[in-house]
Amino acid sequence: MNLEQLRSMLDHQTLLYLGLDVVIAIALLALMRWAYELWSSIDSDDQLAGKDNFAYGISIAGSLLALSIVLWSAAERASGDDYLSRAMQMLVYGLVGFVLIKVGRWAHDRLILNRFNKRDEILKKNISVALVDAASSLATALIIRSVLLWSEGFNINSGIAIITGFVIALAVMLVTTRLMERRFARDNQNDSMQDTLVLGQLALAVQHGGYLIGTAFAATAASHMLTYQGQAYITNLLVWLGVGVLFTLLTVMLSRLTKAFILRGIDCAKEVDHQHNVGVASIDASLTIGMALILSGLIA
Repeated sequence: MNLEQLRSMLDHQTLLYLGLDVVIAIALLALMRWAYELWSSIDSDDQLAGKDNFAYGISIAGSLLALSIVLWSAAERASGDDYLSRAMQMLVYGLVGFVLIKVGRWAHDRLILNRFNKRDEILKKNISVALVDAASSLATALIIRSVLLWSEGFNINSGIAIITGFVIALAVMLVTTRLMERRFARDNQNDSMQDTLVLGQLALAVQHGGYLIGTAFAATAASHMLTYQGQAYITNLLVWLGVGVLFTLLTVMLSRLTKAFILRGIDCAKEVDHQHNVGVASIDASLTIGMALILSGLIA
């Protein structure tokens, strides 16, 4: 970087734009924490500092990081010569992401992990439930990010594309969770994975959280395979959904194959499900995320 480029970066208009973006980001992150407290009817300060509820902090942290991912994408996505309009785009995209993350959490609780009350479990300081909750928020944000960067323009078409990404995120998490539940029931005499999470099984939560984030990365593969067509709503949805589910299944299969080589001689189901081995669960989660990143990179 030469001196001229540095001067252009420090131009007062650029600094003004950066300042507006930072203010918008901080305001939206503060709004996220306030909305979380309002939505759940919980005294946030009391849970975090008074009762030292780690589960509550993990859940909020997941929401804040998810929103930060969306804001990161919005900052990259904003375009135009007018700095005020670019800041407005970031604000709009940030608000849309904020709403979708909140709605996504609600839908995840009602449709996917629907056998227990997440709020009650977090108030009981259930870290396992909080970890899965945070992972679901991150998975949603990662897919929204990919759709945000894939779409073009700042209009109703790009807005519908973002909604499409939200639907895909829910579908991918649903498929991933049902596959995990089926595997868990098969290896544990038809026990329920959700009931086990309620009991506070930390290793299972780490494993499942890794699967959610990994398959979210896999679902972003559609952004490299599909050319954006603003008004092709049904085509966009079906192709994204098809590719997302396909790469979700492929990621799960490849991660299991890789795990069979890397963790050869170790019974992962026994270690994670019965002995609550967080170390093995962490390796399993990292392999799932790693394979998803490799797949995404190969077709980029």
